[in-house]
Order: sequence, then C-alpha cells, then structure tokens
Amino acid sequence: MRQVIITAALTGAVHVPGMSPYLPITPEAIAEEAKAAYEAGAAIVHVHARNPETGEPSSSNEIMADILERIHSKCDVIVCVTTGASQLMTTEERLSPVQLFKPELASCNAGTMNFVLSEIAEKIDDGFGWEKPYLIKTRDNVFKNTFDGLQHYIETMAANGTKPEFEVYDAE
Repeated sequence: MRQVIITAALTGAVHVPGMSPYLPITPEAIAEEAKAAYEAGAAIVHVHARNPETGEPSSSNEIMADILERIHSKCDVIVCVTTGASQLMTTEERLSPVQLFKPELASCNAGTMNFVLSEIAEKIDDGFGWEKPYLIKTRDNVFKNTFDGLQHYIETMAANGTKPEFEVYDAE
C-alpha cells in the first residue's frame, strides 16, 4: 500500500479576505480549519499568522503562539510554520517563529520569485482597506530568497530542530 502525506495550507500569505469569504483569519478560525483538515486526513497543516481584526498577514509571534496553542489543543496534526509570512517581511521576521517555537516543520522557499497579484485588486471588494494596496504593491516587489538567505534559513532550522519543507515554485 502506497502511503501519502497530505498537507493543508490553511491561509497562504498572498491571499486576502476579499478573495474568499472562507479565508480563516482569526486564531480560532485557523485552528478550526486545522482540526477539520486533520479529521479529513491531513497529517500536516501549513500555518500563516494574520491580524485577527483585518486579516492582514502578520509576523506577530503573539498571534502565532495563539494559533499554535489552539491547534495543538484541538488535534494531533504536525504544524508547518511559514517563513513566507509575507513577501514584504524581513528575513528576521520570517525566521523568528522558527527560533521561538521550534516547530517540527517550517517552510523554506527555494528561490526568488515574483508573486504578482495586482490584477486581482480590481476584482475584489476591499472591506478592510489594506487589500487593494497590498495586491497592487506586488507588481513592484520580489519575494527574495537568495542562496545566502536559503543557507541562513536551513542553518537556523537545523539549530532549532526544525525540518525544512522546501517550496519550489515554477512560473508557467
């Protein structure tokens, strides 16, 4: 029998609330989605923190701690903490949850890329006021993941007992 490991990415960082009413943004909603994914067969959940008031991607370790505590209280799923919390965050912000929480898994983005989502800005209702400017800003931003940066991520993860979950993107 072939074994399959399912990872559920619960929020992503490039998504904004205006794209879907189903995007969980509060720690409780994210934890509930983690539990539902676990009960549906996911072994791993990939977690991004968001400002619970606005849904904006957040590097807040306080919010991430709340999310992790809630998930672990609801189910026994492996949590992969993102290091790609937002393409607008610094390396230090992106790595801080690895150093603080020492998760089993953390994302490791294997290469620099353009995440251009500016055209979506015209198609959404920006209920929170930050979504359209955030999406438009992606036209002039690079999600930086240099070789030196990757080495720093991998060394930081190794020092904290965290396995890297390599994310490899390909533009079609």
